[in-house]
Amino acid sequence: MNVDDLQWQLSNLGGVPPRIVDEILERGGLEALVEAAREREDWFCAAGAVRGLCAVGEFGRAWTVVEPFAATGWQPAVRAGADVMLRLGHVDQALELARPKRPQENAVDAWRDYAEALVRAGRVDDAIGVLGPHLRGGRVLGALVEMTEGQGCDERVLELLAPIAEEFRRDPKQCDDLWGVLPAQARVLERSGRVDQAIRLLGADVAARRYGPQNNVEFYAELLARHGRVEELRDLADTQRYTAVRPYVTALENLGRAGEAEAYLRGLIAAKHPGWYESALMGLLIRQGRVDDAIKAVEHTFDDLYDGNLLQATLIVLADQGLHDRALGLTEGRRPEFLAENDEFWLRSNRWWLMGESGRAREAIEEIQVLPADRVEDRELTIAWLLAQDGRVEEAIALLRSLPGERAATDLAELLIRQGRLTEAIAAIPDVAAQREEKRRRHQPGRPERPSSQ
Repeated sequence: MNVDDLQWQLSNLGGVPPRIVDEILERGGLEALVEAAREREDWFCAAGAVRGLCAVGEFGRAWTVVEPFAATGWQPAVRAGADVMLRLGHVDQALELARPKRPQENAVDAWRDYAEALVRAGRVDDAIGVLGPHLRGGRVLGALVEMTEGQGCDERVLELLAPIAEEFRRDPKQCDDLWGVLPAQARVLERSGRVDQAIRLLGADVAARRYGPQNNVEFYAELLARHGRVEELRDLADTQRYTAVRPYVTALENLGRAGEAEAYLRGLIAAKHPGWYESALMGLLIRQGRVDDAIKAVEHTFDDLYDGNLLQATLIVLADQGLHDRALGLTEGRRPEFLAENDEFWLRSNRWWLMGESGRAREAIEEIQVLPADRVEDRELTIAWLLAQDGRVEEAIALLRSLPGERAATDLAELLIRQGRLTEAIAAIPDVAAQREEKRRRHQPGRPERPSSQ
């Protein structure tokens, strides 16, 4: 086991992908994950096994799983190992493990993790002291706010944040990596009962455009919504539409004023303001059970050739409501220009998905099989999925086993999981060494690209 392999797994979602691990855990495959962590040195299997073992109180076994990973000094494993030791009640050992031992590339992350361990050990003052020297890096601000919530130290946190916030306000362009201090300060003020001050300070910052990413504006909008400042939220939505319209509409809806929310969105659409307000309107109407009105609100976008097209979003919403036949109807009758621009691949794949979900998998397979192979993206993978939807699981499994590539292996694993064949599902995923070699060969200079289905 080495740090390079572990970091590659994390950076590339390599080994057994996290979503596969989650599915295995949900299906009762805890022991299969424990074994895979030991035999394959697979980090995501190890993390899933630790999570599952801790959930049933088997902290000693969880430590046995994570200890070889933590022994490498790799920070995510150190963090997980310290967590297990704390759960075991071995506070001194946990803190010793979490304490940064040497200079490292992600030193800020290591000190943050150590501070979190100190908080869990009841040493909040020490944790704040550890983070103090790193706050101007920007990445620790959120961690400081989160780990001190409910610890009775809001005033001390505010004392640390105030000079950094003022530094940013004086010269945002020179301190653009500190933008997170503004919502951090507002959040601590809010939780300490000083809501008016939080709104006043952050509102002035937004008005003066003292922020980095737009999520500062989004935080301010949500702050107003949490405290019923609907009129102020409406003013913000009028000037910061991309980030404040949705919180405003949600606030109205939560107050039982869905009619006002609908009228506001329809007004924006009628005025042709830039933005995807049709999408917000569709969601609002769907939540009220007005499916016909929701489709009517967005159907004028269905033949658009560019970003404003909401056809796929509508198909997904209708499928979520179980209205597969209704969704299928929307895939028909599209303009020739739209079909030409999309080369029909996108529309066909959505159509076959909906047919598979609505019990028409055989019909979908027949449609695929009469088309030339080069007219169907991911042809064999799509057929395998449809076979499974049609109940022909063993045929689907055999087809997937015959296909190369990570996508086929993952699809095979998911299908095996649904059959309860959990150990077999893990075995279907190539191990880390094989995946790294495949990726290396695939990216060799001059090597031709494989078809997307491989």
